[in-house]
Amino acid sequence: MKQLSLDNLRTFVQIVELGSFNKAGDMLGRSQPAISLQIKKLESQLGKKLFDKVGQSYQANRDGEWLYQQAKQMLAINDDIFKNFNEQQTLRGRLRFGIPSEFASTLLPSIVGEFSNTYPDVSLDVTSSLSRNLLSKQSRSNFDLILALVEDSALAQGNGREGGAGEGKVEVLLEDDLVWAGDANRKLPKQTLPLVLAPEGCVYRSRVISQLKQQTHAWKITYTNADLYGLIAAIKQGLGITALAKSSLPAELSVIKDPRLPVLGKIKICLFDQDTQHPQVSKTLIEYIRSRVK
Repeated sequence: MKQLSLDNLRTFVQIVELGSFNKAGDMLGRSQPAISLQIKKLESQLGKKLFDKVGQSYQANRDGEWLYQQAKQMLAINDDIFKNFNEQQTLRGRLRFGIPSEFASTLLPSIVGEFSNTYPDVSLDVTSSLSRNLLSKQSRSNFDLILALVEDSALAQGNGREGGAGEGKVEVLLEDDLVWAGDANRKLPKQTLPLVLAPEGCVYRSRVISQLKQQTHAWKITYTNADLYGLIAAIKQGLGITALAKSSLPAELSVIKDPRLPVLGKIKICLFDQDTQHPQVSKTLIEYIRSRVK
C-alpha cells in the first residue's frame, strides 16, 4: 500500500502558502535542493504536477489546490495527536546541544522554534562550532547531545576525538555528498581556483585540500572564516567557492560544477548522545533532528 510522507506534505503546504521554494526552505530550515527533491518525490508518487511557475513564484495548479486542502487536514490530525500526548507528559530540564556552524543556519531555526514551542519547560543551550572542536576531549563533556560531521576513519577509531565513539551512543543520521558550493552568477577564474574555507580543523577544508593536491590545477585559499554567513558573504563578493554537505547548502548558494573541481566524496553526519541526565528530553530532540536531516 502506498503511503504519503507527512514531512513532504508539510513542505508542500509551506510552498503553497509562501509561494516560493526558497522561502519554504528558510521556514523549515532546509536547502532549496532538498525542498525540490521532496516535491519531486511527492509528484512522482501521485503521478501529477502540483505547481505552475508564475513569474518568480510557484502557484498550486488544480491538482495542487485539491491536495493542499487534504494535506492541511492530515497535518492538523497529526499535530493534534502529538499535542495531546505531549500535554500528558510534559518534558522539563536543560539540554546542552552542540552543532556544526554550517548546520546552525539551516537546521536550528526550525528545531529551536518548534521544539521550544512544544516543550516550553525545556531549556536549550546551543553552541555552534567546528565538529572537531565539539568532539574534542576538552569540550565534549560540556554537551548532552552533539551533531557532528565525521570522516569514516575517525569514526572507526572510537577514541573520543573527532568522530570517536568513545563516549555515549553514536548514530549515523546521514551519509551525505560533499559538494562544491558557490555563486552560480559568478564564473570561476580560468587560472587559479579561489577557495573560501573554514579554519584548519574543519572536515570540509581537510577534504578539499587533500583532493586538490591530487590534481595539477592551481588553487589558493583567498578567505578563511568559521562562520557560514561569513563564507556566504565572501562568496557573494566573488572571493571564491567552498565545500559543504549537500543537505546543508543554503538558499544563497548553488552546487558548482567545473572540470577542474575533483569529486569530494561523502561525509557522515552523526549524532552523539552523551547519556544526559534528562534522557527523555534528549530522545525527543533526537527525533526532531532525525526528521530534518535527510
